[in-house]
Amino acid sequence: MSAPPKDSPAASAAPSQGIVRLLQIMARLRDPEIGCEWDVAQTFATIAPYTIEEAYEVADAIAREDLPALREELGDLLLQVVFHARMAEELGAFDFDAVAHAISDKMTDRHPHIFGDADDLGQSREVRWEAQKAAERAAKGATSALDGVALALPALMRAEKLQKRAARVGFDWPDTEGPRAKVIEELDELAAARGEDEKLDEAGDLLFAAVNVARSYGIAPEDALRHGNAKFERRFRAMETLAGDRFADLSLDEQEALWRQVKAAER
Repeated sequence: MSAPPKDSPAASAAPSQGIVRLLQIMARLRDPEIGCEWDVAQTFATIAPYTIEEAYEVADAIAREDLPALREELGDLLLQVVFHARMAEELGAFDFDAVAHAISDKMTDRHPHIFGDADDLGQSREVRWEAQKAAERAAKGATSALDGVALALPALMRAEKLQKRAARVGFDWPDTEGPRAKVIEELDELAAARGEDEKLDEAGDLLFAAVNVARSYGIAPEDALRHGNAKFERRFRAMETLAGDRFADLSLDEQEALWRQVKAAER
């Protein structure tokens, strides 16, 4: 591979220089004497929502195939890592370098057939990866197949992960019929529910069962719902365009007719 042109971003500075500069900026911002009052006041808990938000903005830039935006959003996400690492360093716990070494060690440990002497047994990447992660969880004292599924994950994603963990130890339907029947059962139970607590309980069961249905067809529920959201938004906006300013004044039957018109046009 040829070297990048001298005026390209890749040739402007070694990666380590960019990281060093960012670490120095964060140290200055967190300095209790000369730093930024807002940055100094932050904690792991107050920064965590921004970390999650920045991860979603990275995903959004990828979905839009916007590489300039992706570069910017990756920088914002990296800042979050640097921020957390700096606060940990101030507590004497660990620093950014320790974070980088920890993930490097993890990646080499999880790919012994690449970075070590282990034989490649022809297993799929997922089989190797999950076996290694299971070993890591066991070393940390895990007692359940569900240990380590983060509580802070979006509920839809966490439901899928919980189901996949249970499936690895045999707790899963062998085909799509079981999950489909479960959704019908949960629909009936939600319809029969009395009181807010019972309705909440049954609505949760219904959504959990719906995740299982999508998973049984080999579809990632998060991807499916994102697709569904985008489709609804596209069709709803098309309805508004057709109706103009009078959309809100239309009857439900008239709005439904517009919905069918938009669907037919898409086909």
